[in-house]
Amino acid sequence: MDLTQLELFRAVAEEGSISAAAAKVHRVPSNLTTRIKQLESELGVDLFIREKLRLRLSANGHSFLDYTRRILDLVEEAKLAVSTGEPQGVFTLGSLESTAAVRIPPLLAAYHQRYPKVELDLSTGPSGEMIDGVLAGRYAAAFVDGPLHPLLDGIPVFEEEMLLVTAKGHAPVTRARDVSGETVYAFRANCSYRRHFENWFIADGATPGRIFEMESYHGMLACVSAGAGLALVPRSMLESMPGSSNVSAWPLDEEYGKRQTWLTWRRGTRSPNLLGMQEMLERQAAVVVRPT
Repeated sequence: MDLTQLELFRAVAEEGSISAAAAKVHRVPSNLTTRIKQLESELGVDLFIREKLRLRLSANGHSFLDYTRRILDLVEEAKLAVSTGEPQGVFTLGSLESTAAVRIPPLLAAYHQRYPKVELDLSTGPSGEMIDGVLAGRYAAAFVDGPLHPLLDGIPVFEEEMLLVTAKGHAPVTRARDVSGETVYAFRANCSYRRHFENWFIADGATPGRIFEMESYHGMLACVSAGAGLALVPRSMLESMPGSSNVSAWPLDEEYGKRQTWLTWRRGTRSPNLLGMQEMLERQAAVVVRPT
């Protein structure tokens, strides 16, 4: 097994076909077919389920892809570490949608100015999806909701105040029982904010009504402002949205009203790109807490 085989395997796995992968890595399809078969023979397992026009990863293939990405990322990290030590190349980041929309744009702009050789590649999604991406090696780091995952390292970077939003004219909300049984708008089940919202109900002996899964805060806000239900939104996100004046916002109690956002990465990672990001965040935190 060599690095070239791993790179070719990753290309085929990500593209889903030999021809598309061949075009991506500038090789002839027959060469990729041969190298993949050699790799499978060496491993003693089928990495792909072969269909008429496409290849699907087998269970073993999915597992091997996770290791392949981590190995290739480590090789790239090692190259950078022993070259100039200067941040450069692709830096893949994951982020919660609200963090990407409100918190990190100035940070990413400053990072790009300071390290112009770095190509930032940002993806957004629920916290659970971002953590899975870091663990699998798809992201070098991610901004996620706490607490910190036991297999990852990280630093706290932002504190969010969580607000319950309702339609204008809704009766005051001081606890979960005040809205027990009402319709809720939230992200998918692997969203940490959704779990936090559900736990808020449970802790007060209340139950949310039907939960509608949405893809964006803007969609949630539109439904809430129309009087169709409730949503949990970070204050920083709500205040940035044009429709915020069309809803009422209610703070949660102290235990559920605050959430910590972390920058997290695979344990032991010391790439120049990540170290540059950590340094900028630490400097930003120092500026925020500096006495006036």
